[in-house]
Amino acid sequence: MRNLPIIKELEEELKKVERELRFEVPKELRIAAAHGDLSENAEYDAAKERKVFLEARAAHLMERINSLSSLKISSIPLDSVGFGSRVQLEDINSGDTLEYELVTPEEVDARNGKISIASPVGRAMMGKGLEDEVTVKLPTGLKEYVITGFKTLHVLLSEEE
Repeated sequence: MRNLPIIKELEEELKKVERELRFEVPKELRIAAAHGDLSENAEYDAAKERKVFLEARAAHLMERINSLSSLKISSIPLDSVGFGSRVQLEDINSGDTLEYELVTPEEVDARNGKISIASPVGRAMMGKGLEDEVTVKLPTGLKEYVITGFKTLHVLLSEEE
């Protein structure tokens, strides 16, 4: 099975976090401890806080990598919108067209059309097919779209090869 591109990105970030945890933070802690009294040592406290943050980030990254690695691409539908799909929509009222790619939360980039599968629009599109209507409840009211085209993750991955 081919890995999702986001997994490689998360693994790269994990390597950076682990490197900082192993080499940079211990060095900062030693330097700060050398300044004396640890009870009033802001540098030492900052290094400890950084260590706690990095440990939590590393745990989160490992959890996401494991979760995404266990995702069976074969379980993603071939004939309807699902994770990884690139979807073209037409606003039923205005006629405006939009294109979105349904991605993981780590990949969200709304300006470039990458939205989370957990977003209101993402959830509303899941399982829909060509010419299906999609109604999204937004704070500004209901938006109604029709799906005018889509490519599933399977198609997109095969195009990259």
